[in-house]
Amino acid sequence: MDNLIAPSGLKLGIWRCLKAGTNVGFPDQGTPQGGVVSPLLANIALNGIEEIHTSVRYADDMIIILKPQDNAELILSRISSFLAARGMKVNEKKTKLTATTDGFDFLGWHFRVQKNGKFRSIPSVENYKAFRKKVKYIVNNSNYGATVKAEKLAPVVRGWRNYHRYCKMDGSRNSLYHIETRAFKVFNQEQNQNRYTSKSLLDKAFPAVPYSENKHVNVKGTKSPYDGDITYWSERNSKLYDGQTSKALKRQNHSCASCGLKFVGEERVHLHHVDANHDNWRRDNLVAIHESCHDYLHMSKNES
Repeated sequence: MDNLIAPSGLKLGIWRCLKAGTNVGFPDQGTPQGGVVSPLLANIALNGIEEIHTSVRYADDMIIILKPQDNAELILSRISSFLAARGMKVNEKKTKLTATTDGFDFLGWHFRVQKNGKFRSIPSVENYKAFRKKVKYIVNNSNYGATVKAEKLAPVVRGWRNYHRYCKMDGSRNSLYHIETRAFKVFNQEQNQNRYTSKSLLDKAFPAVPYSENKHVNVKGTKSPYDGDITYWSERNSKLYDGQTSKALKRQNHSCASCGLKFVGEERVHLHHVDANHDNWRRDNLVAIHESCHDYLHMSKNES
């Protein structure tokens, strides 16, 4: 966050975390792994490590990019010294030297440079297994009916597909062909062999998300969500949507049609039918609004 000014409330929260001290009864407990403040503290502690050598880092996960002439041992030694000064050390079990043509896993993706020189990324095996485990738990849960299963599966599948939307997602594994086939059989049994209803529930449970391999757009320069450039971040967040929602966002200059504010933060964008007729898909009847604005509009109509 160099050269950027964070909101005063955020800075106060960081300051309190760093000044909180330790629990004398648990001196080695530290920050819980997976806690919301853990990546923030990792970024604070590791700030500057990127100057040692060309690298990519996300919190405490790091990839060092080596060229043939680079001395891997020397670079690792410098990194170890950097960490030692901060009371940390390299995790030897997770640290390895590998060729890009052999591939490596990072943040749930498997990266590899093919023999033809083309860069490719797909969901990693471990990431896929964890996702499949969540899906199987819902599909095989006897406490849920087919309709409930579809409702619970939709956000899980959409989230996974959105996370990997810039990967190569074709093929039976990544397209979820086998998982969908299994879910359809279960839905069909629970719907008394009603294939039409089962297919409708399957489409709801496995929403399609378009993917564009290697079409990700990097954040420009030193941009930060706290730099005050709400236009840039609103337009960038709007690219997460497609179809009619994307078209509405462009028409509205990435501003909410209800409150007029830009779309920043993590709140989802909803496509709203002005006349409340969900069968009317005319362009002038579709507007993009905040999720909270959408809820408020419908709540107001129900009250009236």
